[in-house]
Parts: sequence; structure tokens; C-alpha cells
Amino acid sequence: MTDTTTAPEIPRSAIVTAMVLIVGGLAVIFDATIVSIALNTLAEDLRVSVSTIQWVSTGYLLALGVTIPVVGWAQARIGGKRLWMIGLIVFLVTSVACSLAWNAASLITFRVLQGVGGGVMMPLMATLAIQQVPAGANLGRLMATVSLPAALGPILGPVVGGIILTWGSWPWLFWVNVPFCLVGLALAWRFLPADGPPSRVKLDTVGLLLASPGLVGILYGLSNVNKDGGFARIDVWLPTVVGVVLLVAFALWALRRPDTALVDVSLLGRRAVGSSSAVLFLSGASLYGSMLLLPLFFQVIHGSDPLGAALLLIPQGVGALLSRTVAGRYTDLIGARIVAIVGFVVMGLATVPFALADADTGTVWLMVVLLIRGLGMGAVMIPVMSVAFVGLDRAEVPHASIITRLAQQVGGAFGTALLAVILESSIGGASTVEGRVHAFGTAFWWAVGFTVVATAICFALPSRRSVN
Repeated sequence: MTDTTTAPEIPRSAIVTAMVLIVGGLAVIFDATIVSIALNTLAEDLRVSVSTIQWVSTGYLLALGVTIPVVGWAQARIGGKRLWMIGLIVFLVTSVACSLAWNAASLITFRVLQGVGGGVMMPLMATLAIQQVPAGANLGRLMATVSLPAALGPILGPVVGGIILTWGSWPWLFWVNVPFCLVGLALAWRFLPADGPPSRVKLDTVGLLLASPGLVGILYGLSNVNKDGGFARIDVWLPTVVGVVLLVAFALWALRRPDTALVDVSLLGRRAVGSSSAVLFLSGASLYGSMLLLPLFFQVIHGSDPLGAALLLIPQGVGALLSRTVAGRYTDLIGARIVAIVGFVVMGLATVPFALADADTGTVWLMVVLLIRGLGMGAVMIPVMSVAFVGLDRAEVPHASIITRLAQQVGGAFGTALLAVILESSIGGASTVEGRVHAFGTAFWWAVGFTVVATAICFALPSRRSVN
């Protein structure tokens, strides 16, 4: 990695691009965190079962899996600015459509289409900003800016959703996206760098027919784990196995033609991309898995309502915000490895109190612990996301962005599924408070385990002086 004293400065255009992307990106992040707490309300108001309305989230997730692998090709063919604005327009129109849905089927359909817009935007956020940066520049502070929506979403999303469901109606969950989309479109039109002439690169049709169904199979299978039977269900293991086989076939196909593949998986052979993808998989498992456990812990063990549980989680988001700037600065100064290790150690240590907590554990103490846990979360994400792009050519950046985004997405689905099964199997026969406390403790110890494994893998991250 280039020494910080000689590394090129981050140009103003990259900072402006990052700030513009944040506005539109907030709509995608808020949408996911707001809707996740509204499923019971949607089921009641639309008069369907929770298993049916779950497709509001599942369909969105599967649409992401189909769309994200195509983004690299679409950017080359259409242009980054045009593609970002198309994704934002799709997200805007489908958000309004979701708010006007007349039954569960229409809402699920609009959510799937909304997932296409979100799938376009998510990997582009990092790609468009990093492509404005000269080779050899330090990326820590830039990534601290680009990934800001991911930090704000878990803080504000559940709170906003809880407020809307407490004093309003569910259609307003989707109207929240509209101002972000409108302002984001205006800023993108004015400030994003103009696209060059479009490329005539051909779509890797075989790769698309392998990668997208493969990701859909894995994500769909893992989304069914929380049903009776867990991993033994045929609609869990069969699509997951088929998905893994298809992704292996895609990898073999892509390795033979890195210049024309839908996603250049040969980048995983680079130390920076491979190690950061592995860490992002595990950090996704820990982050999204804990997003499942923490609100349920406060509701089941401490008796909070959904809005109260969301408010109690604010310190974790505040901690993540506070540590981001520092993490970005130290990533540029001492490298990703040390910062990520410290972050995961803090995360793991701050998860242990929840594994030991019971109904009598003080809420103030747990909020302090969440603040510390958030500091670790913020310190983890910046270096791991930054190091994946170090040393890459401009044309390789979109592929690395897709790979790391999918690693985090699949890791999140895996972690959520695994912790849901562990919690369900432990709490299923628990008829006492002590039994439920023990069930949550078991699940939190597994979350600690994710961070321990991630810490070990962080030692494979490049040092400040070596990235390949």
C-alpha cells in the first residue's frame, strides 16, 4: 500500500460523488430497515398470514440476488451515471407503487421490482466513488463517507418505522423514500461525472444463467430456515445445494474467460479482495444476525414494545457513527489489518454481556455495551471495505464491488438463518423466563463465535505495505 505521505490526494470530485450517492443510498438502506419491523402489521392489515407477507422481504432479497451480478456489465454498457439514475427512478416509482398496494400480492410484486432498483444501486455506491480516485490513493476516509447510509439505516430506520406504525399507517413506510429519491435524482443529474461513450461489451449470458439463479437458490433456501424443521426442510437444503452447485459452475466458467465474464471471480485470487470478502461474509453474519437477536431480546426478555426496542438500539448506531471517521483515518495511516482486528475484538467483547444477560440486567448497562459494540462495528466495516479496492484498475473496481457486496449479503442471510434456527430450537421448549434467557444466551454466544472467526481471518488482510 502506498505510504500515506506520498499517496495522491482524494480529489474533490470523489468527495462530491460520495456525498451525492449518500442521499440516494439512504432510501435503499432506510427501506430495508423500516420494512423489516412492519411484517406483523402488514399481515394484519392485508389479512394474510405472516408466512405470506414474509415474501415482502424475501422477494426483495431475491430480486437483489438476480440484479447485483449484472451491474458491472450494465455500467459498462449504459454508463455509471445513467445506471444510477435509472436505479433511483425504479426505486422511486416502486416505492410509490408499494404505498398504493391494494393487497398482499400487489405489494409483494412491487417489492420485487423495488429490489431490482436497490440491486442496481447498492454495488454502484462504492464503484462510482472509487473510480474517481487516482491509483495509489488511500481509501479509508472516502469509504467512511460512502458507507454512511449503512451506519445510519440501523439507527434511524427501526425508529422511523416504529413511529410510523405507532401513530400512522403502513403506506407511509414507503413514502419515506420519496424525498430521498427526488433529491438524490436532482443531485445526481447536476453533480455526478458525465458518462463516457458506452461500451459494446456483450452480456455473458451463460454466466448470468448460472450466477443469478445460484444466488437466488442460496438466498431463498436460507430465508426458509426459520420455519419448522430448520435446515432439514427440503425447501431449505435443496435450493441451497442447487445454488451452491450453480455458483461453483459459474466460477469455473468465469475463470476461463476473465475478460468477458459477468463477474471476474479471478479477483478473489488477489489477497486484498479474497481476504476482505471472507471477512465481509462473517461480518455480515454477525451484523445481520445480531439485528435479529437484539430487538427480540429486548422484547421477549425485557418486555419492550417494537418502538421501545428500536429506541434502545440507538446507542449501537451512535457508536458506529462515532468511530467511522477515526477508523477511516487509521486505516489510511496503519492499514486495514490492525483496525479491523481491533474492531472485531471490541465487537466480540461487547456481545458477551448479552450472552450473560437476563431479565434483571440493567437497561442502562446494556445501552452502554451497545454503544461500545457500535464503536467496534464502525471500526470493522471501513477498513474491510476499503482494502478490497486497493491496487485495482478502474475496470476491475465494479467486479470487486459486486463480489464484496454479495459476500456481505450472503453472509447476512447465512448468519440470520443460523441464529434464527439456534434461537428457535433453544426457545421452543422453554416455558420459563430462565429457559428463554438461556436460549438467547446460546444464540449470542454463536454471534460471538462469528466475530472470533472473523478476527482470525483478519490476519490475512494485507498489511499497510503489502496488498497482493
